[in-house]
Amino acid sequence: MMIKAEEKKIMRNLAKKVQEITTYPEQEEKRKAWVNHNALVKGIPMILCFPEGAWRELLPPGTLKTSDPILQEWEQRLRMIIYTHEIIKDDQVFDPFFNIGWIHKQTGWGMEIPQHRTSDLGSFRWDPPLKETGDLKKLRPNRIEVDEAETCKWVEVANDLFGDILPVRIRGNVLGSLSFTRAAVMLRGLDQLMMDMYDNPDWLRDFVTFLRNATVDWLNSLESGGYLSLNNEADYVGSGGLGITRELPRIAGYQPANVRCSDMWGFAEAQELVGVSPEMLYEFFLKYMLPILERFGLNCYGCCEPVHDRLQVIKKIPNLRRISISAWADVKRSAQELKDKYIFSYKPNPAALAAFKIDKETIRKDLVRVMKEMKEHGCIPEVVMKDTHTVRNEPQRIQGWVQIAKDARNEVYY
Repeated sequence: MMIKAEEKKIMRNLAKKVQEITTYPEQEEKRKAWVNHNALVKGIPMILCFPEGAWRELLPPGTLKTSDPILQEWEQRLRMIIYTHEIIKDDQVFDPFFNIGWIHKQTGWGMEIPQHRTSDLGSFRWDPPLKETGDLKKLRPNRIEVDEAETCKWVEVANDLFGDILPVRIRGNVLGSLSFTRAAVMLRGLDQLMMDMYDNPDWLRDFVTFLRNATVDWLNSLESGGYLSLNNEADYVGSGGLGITRELPRIAGYQPANVRCSDMWGFAEAQELVGVSPEMLYEFFLKYMLPILERFGLNCYGCCEPVHDRLQVIKKIPNLRRISISAWADVKRSAQELKDKYIFSYKPNPAALAAFKIDKETIRKDLVRVMKEMKEHGCIPEVVMKDTHTVRNEPQRIQGWVQIAKDARNEVYY
């Protein structure tokens, strides 16, 4: 790949700035705080803010100076780190490496799932293909196919470009949520899936058994193929949180070239099933997730779904460490349940940053309320703003929220 001299200069300067940021003393201080936090050592709330969809407003397309799509992706990542450090100023930590994930694709479940979108960023409806119970035999295991040659090609390009500044490594990008609830809903349809719990419980057990076995198979293939990588540094884990820990990898039998599930953080959720009872959640889905999650050294659970009424069944997950408490959860009930046994990962409502007019006082009061509950019940607290798809082209709302969160933290904990 031929890279223009001016573009190479831009990328190298960005890499130098990122490398410099990773050396600042505050980075090491934050890293130590995260180690303690993830080890369930009581402390003040860790604060994170991920702009996610709003990045297109913080760093609009005109910000990028390179032309190749891959270079633009890398440039965006480097600029995001610099922007986060200089402007957002939350508790994120940055590693002195440049990670490239395995390039891969999924084979699918053997049945097409037609989707009809309103727009690229809009909602969609879909036509679930698994209409008859007899159609179960049409399903095929969804496999992950890794393109080693293509991945290594881009690793070589990145190394030639700035590897002497930020060492390049293959890390991440293969595992996300291990839950198969979304697959079940997309294949069967949410309404029908909920009816199956009453009308076709034995068939539904066969269905989720198939999905579980397929997930186990591709985990085995990733493990044996050497395609897993650690996520125990400044890696995004679960539905928001940093994976910095000294508890992973597991020492016994660890081999850097062949990372095992037991060396990693795992993650599952069941957002689509918020409308079913805790007993139904466990009987038809969570029970089938346990053989998958028990393979991981530490686990995260939950995303946007309120979990306060199902924590007792969620706590059956082995090696569970981080639980997402969304804006729709009963915070007091959750705090009473979790105490200092799990990380209380609170997710404020991102709609506050997308409102026509931002209400700073309401945001502050909500954070103070939640932090008081967490402190009163001795929780291990973190506050994670995410799912911010727009800030109405007012980028200052992001760093403004972080400052409000820090002020609330000072008010409650100092």
